Amino acid sequence: MAISLAEANRMIEGAIAHAQTLNIKINVAVVDAGGRLIAFNRMDGAIWAGVYGSQGKAVASAAFGRTSGELTERADQPTPRGIALAEGGHMIMGQGGAPVITDGGIEGAVGVGGGTSQEDEDCAKAGIAKR
Repeated sequence: MAISLAEANRMIEGAIAHAQTLNIKINVAVVDAGGRLIAFNRMDGAIWAGVYGSQGKAVASAAFGRTSGELTERADQPTPRGIALAEGGHMIMGQGGAPVITDGGIEGAVGVGGGTSQEDEDCAKAGIAKR
């Protein structure tokens, strides 16, 4: 089952709502199982680099079916590095992305950039909870 635009927007709203409780400004990206952007939002005042960070973390999370932070340790190993290069270099294997999984299948991911690494991941997971 694919992530609909309505679902993606709900996840973005959930991530932003959590960011507001943390008093941070974030960028949020939702991608499909192939890592292609479905929806994106940048809060007023969020850092511009988070535009790329949120999308890159979401792409990595969708590609590997786990939080992007779990990939950090292996990011420089030949296989993950090779996959990232073959994909076009869009993946960011740093904390802040979480996969959207239903019945064991990866449907996509949510990536967040703008807070600390842990805040980003917490916002991504809060977004997924609103799907």
